[in-house]
Amino acid sequence: MIMKRIVKIAFVAAVAVFAAACNEADKMNYGKEAILISGTDASALMSLTVEKPGASYPLSVSATGKVSQDINVTLAYSEAALEEYNSKHGTTYRAVPEEYVSLDNTLVTIKSGAASSNTCNVTVTSTDFFENGVTYAIPVTITNVSGGNLELLENSKTAIIKIARLISFYALDIATSEMSSNYIFPDDKAVELSQYTYEIKFYAYSLKDTGTDAICRLCAWEGKNEEKANMLRFGENGNPGHSLQLVSPAGNIVSGTEFDPGKWYMLSLVYDGSTMKMYVNGVAEEKTGTGDGTTTFQRFEMGMSWGGYTSRQLFSGRICEVRVWNRAISTTEMKNGICGVPSDSEGLVAYWKFDEGEGHIFHDATGNGYDMDWSDTYRDVNENGVMVSLDKGSIAEGRWCKDDINECIN
Repeated sequence: MIMKRIVKIAFVAAVAVFAAACNEADKMNYGKEAILISGTDASALMSLTVEKPGASYPLSVSATGKVSQDINVTLAYSEAALEEYNSKHGTTYRAVPEEYVSLDNTLVTIKSGAASSNTCNVTVTSTDFFENGVTYAIPVTITNVSGGNLELLENSKTAIIKIARLISFYALDIATSEMSSNYIFPDDKAVELSQYTYEIKFYAYSLKDTGTDAICRLCAWEGKNEEKANMLRFGENGNPGHSLQLVSPAGNIVSGTEFDPGKWYMLSLVYDGSTMKMYVNGVAEEKTGTGDGTTTFQRFEMGMSWGGYTSRQLFSGRICEVRVWNRAISTTEMKNGICGVPSDSEGLVAYWKFDEGEGHIFHDATGNGYDMDWSDTYRDVNENGVMVSLDKGSIAEGRWCKDDINECIN
């Protein structure tokens, strides 16, 4: 009986495999050679580093075997193809404007007896369109095939040439206790968040060893009166001084990652309505929080601003790219946003690039009105329980930095 059952299961499995194979065969006639843009069978995404105008990427077209007669293939720039790719993969690549793209050979040929064509050089003719925070791509697709009896592989007819570039940026050096303070937004700017993402990019000059004095406070996003805070600090509760703890309404998370001084990191804190997760450069930490993480954002604390703790828990380093989202962003968005994001990104509530390079006002790139004026911050409660107004403007004006440390490849 057992043997009959095994035979029956094996037979059903074999039928299923055969049916699947037939379905695939319906999609493509394997009696024909197929045409595709070379390399897109592995991935449609390619990369071109652009440091100045004139950078080009050589595209070619391939057949799955040697052809018996000349095959002519037409290539074209296609913004619609990029929109389709973004929709399918959850990316937000912006097309390099067509007027800044040159295809030197839109008609390529696979000669008889060959399996690949001559090249079409896709060139970026100007960099005037570059906008910080935007990741660009050039979409090129096959629009026509003539000659022979070849079919076009639909999933491999488009190449997305992602533009990689070295970005030099400003950051804010907060390695002084005098910078630590809070900015509290007006009541009409308070945002209730049932799902959200908080992000900050940071660079530590140094971190302390494990011990009672290992704590370094990075920052906190919270309500007006510090309620339901999402707070970040290194070396808390005897944890290694190079580990980072998130204290959040959804529960506390201690990173498995031990952070190294001398490196930039993008930290993303994501609450999807049920679970809080911490991501480092778009990679999830193992531990999660599962409590009610809903919160109100109305206040941003830089460093540790309580009395003597400003020095004892000082974070010695730089920050930039601080963001508040009203949704749980994807890991793809995190990784693509390490150097920056478009200021009009969906769900982006507030965005401080810290790229002013001068002054004491940290502007909200979204235009939503969340500018932070460091001459009008608050902290220590006085003996009457009243928040004290602190003018940190002159300190902020001298904390801008832009050097070889502040570089990012998008």
